[in-house]
Amino acid sequence: MASTLNAAVSLTASKSSSLPATSCAIAPDRIRFAKGAFYYKSNNVVTSRRVVSVRAEVTTTDTPPVKKVEKESKKNEEGVITNKYRPKEPYTGKVLLNTKITADDAPGETWHMVFSHQGEIPYREGQSVGVIADGIDKNGKPHKVRLYSIASSALGDLGNSETVSLCVKRLVYTNDAGEVVKGVCSNFLCDLKPGSDVKLTGPVGKEMLMPKDPNATVIMLATGTGIAPFRSFLWKMFFEKHDDYKFNGLAWLFLGVPTTSSLLYTEEFDKMKAKAPENFRVDYAISREQANDKGEKMYIQTRMAQYAPELWELLKKDNTFVYMCGLKGMEKGIDDIMVSLAANDGIDWFDYKKQLKKAEQWNVEVY
Repeated sequence: MASTLNAAVSLTASKSSSLPATSCAIAPDRIRFAKGAFYYKSNNVVTSRRVVSVRAEVTTTDTPPVKKVEKESKKNEEGVITNKYRPKEPYTGKVLLNTKITADDAPGETWHMVFSHQGEIPYREGQSVGVIADGIDKNGKPHKVRLYSIASSALGDLGNSETVSLCVKRLVYTNDAGEVVKGVCSNFLCDLKPGSDVKLTGPVGKEMLMPKDPNATVIMLATGTGIAPFRSFLWKMFFEKHDDYKFNGLAWLFLGVPTTSSLLYTEEFDKMKAKAPENFRVDYAISREQANDKGEKMYIQTRMAQYAPELWELLKKDNTFVYMCGLKGMEKGIDDIMVSLAANDGIDWFDYKKQLKKAEQWNVEVY
């Protein structure tokens, strides 16, 4: 905003022809502001030597505000809907399928479940939904919502955009007192029978949305049920046909589990690899059964270390996107691999990772 000051000062008659230095105090309550101008008027401003009359006007001219340029997202964000259904008014879906997908000798049960939503929960690949278990808690209140990553593409397992799938591990553990504790929501979900009602909220989240670029390199790092969002990615990439999307890049999945009997969706991944061998790679890290050359257990970061130079070269490209979902501790192990590789190029890994996050190329959802 530009301003112009016009002022006139008149002095009372004085015997002296010179104007000595003066000091002047003007009370704030004598100042009046109006749109586009400032006015001050006083007939008796008292100075240290004489009385003067002051009239001043400040006029302003408005300049148009600078238009903020919005950054265009690299992800498939356009038209994304969030929080259509909230905990106080959830959507009631129907269970269509609920099946255990880990072997009987696996350390823990993991279930794949499909719910009908009749097209009322329009989610995208990478989003989550909330589930409210039936019943009340120890305080007599309804159970709180629990969020689960969606394990199906936006079209759903049936391809009609009317279902949503989850991948849920049944939580059962023994506490310090020797008591067996069962997770409320996970056990509720794993025990659901086809035809049962289930209260759903959402969809929520934008962190894990897929990149828009169909030629991107997408590196997916998952432990256990953290595979859920990546199954949704991969179905869209390799099992579906879209008028506006055909994946021509590289999808590289790293999946970490404790035993072979804990592996998830391997038959689907085998079909994808056979269908698009140049576009899909998958590497498993089975910690209780595999080890590296040093005899160290094969965790996901251990498996990644075998490809560290190749991964680092990919990470230096502006169309490589990393997605991480699963146990919280996995990110530190990956940091440990990258620190030395980046240092070889004179790059501080943690500063570089911040740049990747800012560019939406490093996306993390851990628990």
